[in-house]
Amino acid sequence: MREYIFIFLRGIAMGAADVVPGVSGGTIAFISGIYDRLLAAIAACTPDKLLWLARGRFRETWQAIDGGFLLTLLAGILCSIASLARVISYLLAEHGVLVWSFFFGLILISVYLVGREIQRWNAATVAAGVIGCAFAYLITVASPLALSVTPLTLLLGGSIAICAMILPGISGSFILLLLGLYSGVLQAVKAFDLALLGCFLLGCIIGILSFSRLLSWLLGHMRNITLAFLTGLLIGSLNKVWPWKETLTWRTDSHGEQVPLLQQNLLPAQYQSVSGEPSLWQAGLALMALAVVLVWLLDWWGRRSAA
Repeated sequence: MREYIFIFLRGIAMGAADVVPGVSGGTIAFISGIYDRLLAAIAACTPDKLLWLARGRFRETWQAIDGGFLLTLLAGILCSIASLARVISYLLAEHGVLVWSFFFGLILISVYLVGREIQRWNAATVAAGVIGCAFAYLITVASPLALSVTPLTLLLGGSIAICAMILPGISGSFILLLLGLYSGVLQAVKAFDLALLGCFLLGCIIGILSFSRLLSWLLGHMRNITLAFLTGLLIGSLNKVWPWKETLTWRTDSHGEQVPLLQQNLLPAQYQSVSGEPSLWQAGLALMALAVVLVWLLDWWGRRSAA
């Protein structure tokens, strides 16, 4: 019971992160020590498990896919999204600099924690880290596409976005923004369009089942190179979560409100002169430090409990 309580709490943290475009639940999974287990459990959900269920092998199927873990984690994620989405949206709108400062510190310490797992650095791992960093950075500065919302594009968008959600440093919701499908998905949810939602969910299922198996295999056979690439993703994503920004272009969300689309980073002093608002850099740095300390303590406590 104690184990599942902590799994549920990790799910809550992952759900809270996934609500924010630019922050990945995969980052939370990695720094909380359940990343490999999560990938293995998802990868185990293969078509042959349906045959097991048809033959009445319920217990074996549940054990093979680590059902208790997946169900508890999913429950935490859904509870978090349902309960914290409005709170986080409000905080981002009213106290954006402070919220992004906390997430910046969170990803900063994640860079160290993921990079620490690399047992040997060589030319291949350095190259993988540079490629991962460049890839994540280019995503954060890319101009959004304007794909039409059709069953095919939602199938494609769902398969790509769900892969991003399990990668540390890349946000699935931000990928949907780049594809121009974010508002379309929200509208489909709002209108309860089962045809479009079904295509999106099918894409998510296809994407996560195939990509989790690939990522799990890479971690098993090329762990150092894969971890270096993931570390690079985290470093490149820091550009997206930098707290002090100037908005260059805007988009209209599902409620008809203008929200930032393309932004550029500023120094705190520049932010204050451009926006006319206080930079709150002291509080921002304090929240960055708080995030680093909290994650460091959680990591220390987890290692001590496992010893």
